[in-house]
Amino acid sequence: MKYLIIHFFIFLFFPTVGYSQDISFEAKASKNSLGINERLRIDFTMNRNGDNFTPPDFSNFIVIGGPNQSVSTSWVNGKKTFSKTFTYFLSPQKRGLLKIDQASVEIDGEIYKTIPIEINVSEAVDEPRDPNSPEYLIDENLHLVTEISNNQPYLNQGITVLYKLYFRSPLQISDARESESPKFKDFWSHQIKIPQLKVDRGNYKGIDYNVVVWRKTVLYPQKTGELILDPLTLNLMIDIPSKRTDFFGNRVYEQASRSISSGKKVIRVKNLPDLGKPASFSGAVGKFDFNVSVNKDALKASESFQIKVKVSGLGNLKLFNLPKIVVPNTLEVYEPERDEKIKIILKGMQGSTEDNYTIVPKFKGKYPLSPISFSYFDPELERYFDLKSQPLSVDVYEGPVSSSNSAITSQKAISQKNILNKDETFRFIKLKPKLELISKKSFWGSKVFFLLIAAPFLILLSIFLIWRNSIKKSSNLENLRQREANKLSRKFLGEANKKLGDKNNFYDSLELALYNYLKARLKIKNLDYTKEKIKEVLMGKKISEKEIDIFMQVIKNCEIARFSPTTDVKMKSDFDKALTIMATIDKKL
Repeated sequence: MKYLIIHFFIFLFFPTVGYSQDISFEAKASKNSLGINERLRIDFTMNRNGDNFTPPDFSNFIVIGGPNQSVSTSWVNGKKTFSKTFTYFLSPQKRGLLKIDQASVEIDGEIYKTIPIEINVSEAVDEPRDPNSPEYLIDENLHLVTEISNNQPYLNQGITVLYKLYFRSPLQISDARESESPKFKDFWSHQIKIPQLKVDRGNYKGIDYNVVVWRKTVLYPQKTGELILDPLTLNLMIDIPSKRTDFFGNRVYEQASRSISSGKKVIRVKNLPDLGKPASFSGAVGKFDFNVSVNKDALKASESFQIKVKVSGLGNLKLFNLPKIVVPNTLEVYEPERDEKIKIILKGMQGSTEDNYTIVPKFKGKYPLSPISFSYFDPELERYFDLKSQPLSVDVYEGPVSSSNSAITSQKAISQKNILNKDETFRFIKLKPKLELISKKSFWGSKVFFLLIAAPFLILLSIFLIWRNSIKKSSNLENLRQREANKLSRKFLGEANKKLGDKNNFYDSLELALYNYLKARLKIKNLDYTKEKIKEVLMGKKISEKEIDIFMQVIKNCEIARFSPTTDVKMKSDFDKALTIMATIDKKL
């Protein structure tokens, strides 16, 4: 914080201060001669920030550490000094005069290269390095490592990336800050939150270390081929023991700053095989279960039911489409509502995703629901699986009958009649009739004659009396039904007002109030409850299309609201709309 304040005042009072030195890029080796069992440190340092740094190939050497990147900025007499360094630690493979070739970097659009360095490697020495030197202690006891669960995943297969900081005695980490964060291009990524960093015991290359898991990330590759994972860079403040002791004989620690990088990693992503790929495959990779269910299998027309298409398991649950349902065209299907219950753990996405379809049948009948397929690729078994749902059906036992269903029913009835055998076709004809002579007594003027003449008039009179009586009863019954429906409409409307906030009971009462209102005012019977019939009757009463649409929208809201989230404000709005439209229709009538 002290240095930040100093920098702030320098920029405030010396705004024109800038770089005063020329651009330089050079390579420096820790020593020009060493034993074959020693390590060599080489620094590539630039005094201006550059891009596209390219190290030499380090032939005849083994890279045992790096690249470690460090950046420093200082002010001397009002002049700013900048330094950026890439550090490598090398081990020679043979003796002799070995050459380290040029490194290159791009600064301000120009390419700069270092001068080659020659290193003389001799026979092994008894004491390779001073084990107490700060550089040796840091290089040997501090590592930032990228651990990848799978370097060769399939497309859309989840992998886990852990960034771990390993350190051991005598080093102590007093402060650590992330200076460069990895960006996961060509990956779907999710960072798992770490509530609190903690130090555990771990093992790195067979040696016990203190380890801090700095970052946990779950990745799903979205492209095939070689994909690059950018490095993570940390700025550390390290406490290193010195050779000095305090008054009490305790070792005095010195602080050193170090920028450490995990280095780039390459992921080789394999494409999914074409062999055995089902036609229904939509990109699901993992291990899944598939289920299709209905919430009710018997209902009345104009009621609604739900079909739930659900996939659960472990895999890329957010990265594929669920299969669509196939239903007869006499069922009215609304857009599905997506419900995801997914948590992301180190293994990847786990949980379920489902589509909920709300469906309203228009006519009476039995409706089969065709099975649908869902397929996925299992990367562990390296094969596809094709899952099919069970065949389902829904019975609509009350409601209007469609013309297509009537035709089918009559056709079935005809086909089910018993057909006579050929031998029995003409058996109704009597070959030997028993004829009797008519009595010679005169028919004219007999009682039977006059009875037959009077019979048509008596029959007509009876039909007229029965017709008048039925009309009178029907009129009384219709008036009774209208009065009863009017009472029920008011009753259910009052119940709906009381149940504001209770979604299911409110919309049940409001829907019953609307339908009983139609029965009372428009003389619509139960069997005529279709949207087309309601529109036709309302238009016949010279109700405007806008008012009809409002009435139908309220009924539709009642049907949909049972299966979708609804607020109290929405309920109050629907209730007010119902009152307004009922009052408007009353005035028109």
